[in-house]
Amino acid sequence: MTEAEITTKLTAIFHDVFDDDSLVLRDDMTADDVAEWDSMSHVTLVVAAEREFGIKFRTAEIEELHNVGEFVSLIATKVAGKSS
Repeated sequence: MTEAEITTKLTAIFHDVFDDDSLVLRDDMTADDVAEWDSMSHVTLVVAAEREFGIKFRTAEIEELHNVGEFVSLIATKVAGKSS
């Protein structure tokens, strides 16, 4: 799965979690860029991504993320590891 495909699926998750279809994900996007992005929605995003991509994140992996681009890269790594 390419990072573009991951971003497309992740965009749908963001639209659902934040109930805002106008959100456009950028690699440099952070929680500061989305008014409703708080700790609860962060957990919801992580769980929804785990379900969508059939992967699990360790807490330390999530804590190290600084933006959406890093989240996409982490998902890509996990998905690639799952298929090997």
